[in-house]
Amino acid sequence: MGAYNFDKEISRRNTNSLKYDFAVERGRPADVLPLWVADMDYPAPQPVLDALNKAVDHGIFGYSEVKNDYYRAVSSWFKKHFGWETKPEWLIKTPGVVFALAMAVRALTEPGDGVLIQPPIYYPFYEVIRDNDCNIVENELIYDNGRYEIDFSDFEAKVRENGVKLFILCSPHNPVGRVWTEAELQRLGEICEKYGVTVVSDEIHCDLAFAEYPHTVFTDACPNLAERSIICTAPSKTFNLAGLQVSNIWIQSSNIRGKFQKEINRSGYSQLNSLGLVAAQAAYETGEEWLTECKRYLRSNLDFLRDFLRDRLPQVRLVEPQGTYFAWLDCSGLGLDKKQLNDLVVNRAKLWLDAGHIFGERSELFQRIVLACTRKTLEQALTQLESAVYKSQQIV
Repeated sequence: MGAYNFDKEISRRNTNSLKYDFAVERGRPADVLPLWVADMDYPAPQPVLDALNKAVDHGIFGYSEVKNDYYRAVSSWFKKHFGWETKPEWLIKTPGVVFALAMAVRALTEPGDGVLIQPPIYYPFYEVIRDNDCNIVENELIYDNGRYEIDFSDFEAKVRENGVKLFILCSPHNPVGRVWTEAELQRLGEICEKYGVTVVSDEIHCDLAFAEYPHTVFTDACPNLAERSIICTAPSKTFNLAGLQVSNIWIQSSNIRGKFQKEINRSGYSQLNSLGLVAAQAAYETGEEWLTECKRYLRSNLDFLRDFLRDRLPQVRLVEPQGTYFAWLDCSGLGLDKKQLNDLVVNRAKLWLDAGHIFGERSELFQRIVLACTRKTLEQALTQLESAVYKSQQIV
């Protein structure tokens, strides 16, 4: 057994947790078991907590910035784990990756421009495009025999026919769990280079790719597009630090970097949360052991889910992930429509998952479940789902 106990139950209720404390406000029954928000039910690494406690004990929370040690911590992590070489001037810190996506859309498009995404996709991608008056262009992923692939012919056609200016890539992909190969990224890059498309690559889940599916940073796969790319990273998913609001955005082009920074300035944002900066640096410097153990536990949860569905709920199909801590569940075998499926999950199984339709219209018979919980919680959720399915089908 390692130094960390991921089986330890820690109540998050009555902590202003978005996951646990806002069911009624978001239209769900008060007693649902939540496995929807992409955060973990595990405490952050102990060295990170120690660094935060030290900062709190100091007691002064004035405006803060970081010096070279912060950059060295983050850049060393990416060099060690992905072989990715960066430079200090490429780094812009933002309070979150979604904020960065919005800044990129504002900086690099005009109202009415086409911005391409690949559904089923993390739903804020739609929001940052639509709310900034751009046109959503969809290159739907191909779902075939339980696996998702990129439709490259459609990708090129959509880029060409819609005059796409910007492509927001999700790598690894949320929610389907694909870790795109270097060859796949290169094919995308070739098309984007051909048509002058700028790429914003959301790589927030890069540290959660499985060992047998190594993550490749987009600009390493496509060096010819390095001057037309933005790479978005953060410690939030990796180390469960989302509430501390720190992301690290890498922009090699000084021209794009200047436009991006101008949009941040226009938004009125300057210094980040001082405790977030402390936590991020400590995580990249000292969090590797925790992450190794956490990923091992997450894989065991995935194994448990896979076995449960095979043995007790074969009507629900697991789309095998190659990374992230999500499971994307194909519920079409239940024989329900979208409304019936959501009623089954929410009102009968008493679960709060993410319904597939919010990731794209063609995914209405899917559900996304977060595996970053204790085994006890996962088993309870699956047992509730199993009971609801068999009761609804009047099977004893």
